Amino acid sequence: MEAILNHPAIRAISFVGSTPVAKAIYRRAAQQGKRVKAQGGAKNPVIIMPDADMEMAVRVVAESAYGCAGQRCLALADAITVGDAHDLFLEMMADRAAGLKVGYGLDEGVEMGPVITRESQSRVEGLIALAEREGARVVVDGRGKRVPGYEEGYFVFPTLLDHVPPESQVERTEIFGPVLSVFHVQDIEEAIRLVNSRAYGNMASMFTTSGAHARRFRYEANAGNIGINIGVAAPMAFYPFSGWNESFFGDLHAQGRHAIEFYTQTKVVVERWG
Repeated sequence: MEAILNHPAIRAISFVGSTPVAKAIYRRAAQQGKRVKAQGGAKNPVIIMPDADMEMAVRVVAESAYGCAGQRCLALADAITVGDAHDLFLEMMADRAAGLKVGYGLDEGVEMGPVITRESQSRVEGLIALAEREGARVVVDGRGKRVPGYEEGYFVFPTLLDHVPPESQVERTEIFGPVLSVFHVQDIEEAIRLVNSRAYGNMASMFTTSGAHARRFRYEANAGNIGINIGVAAPMAFYPFSGWNESFFGDLHAQGRHAIEFYTQTKVVVERWG
């Protein structure tokens, strides 16, 4: 990394990783006069409105939170239920999380595989324990489970937490595992404030059947990628991947025209003849 940051022939650096490393790379590379786009961590929220199609919302949120065992930058980490949505969403999500088939990804019917390493397994299980100590209720516990035939696999089963304190350490930490935290608020104003109170700003989603709620969320949510009735708001390749806040350091983003412009140095030539 030091050689890349310091080498005079390397004039542009693109990075994806944790926020502390992204900050360090951005600072060091910018001091060297290099272009930088450094993507950091994420803690992606979804708002569940009372008017949402709850069956669809639960199905999509489960896929978004537990797909890839939660090991992707656009995985949903927090579900913010509004008003009457809490009890029904929590009950249905608990049933869905507990019913997902976990195992070797190439086996028939498996819906979620392991986390990537033993160290990752220990870290995720440690963060679940930390959430419990900080006051969260473990509704579905994915710790200490084994898959028959793969007893040495690095499995953390889908985990669902409720009443996670908004200021807790675990809420400020990117778990990067199959853990979904649930929060409850009374109205859309409080839900958007909770979305905007976090340091990260990679993605935020909302499930609703109200165009007015969706319009307000699109304009007020402080995140670079916005989803309406979408669990993973991953832009098509011709749109920029627009992380905000502590999720991105730089100017031009990845993908689309931004990516082309990032690696292009323009030149203006003005001439007169005769």
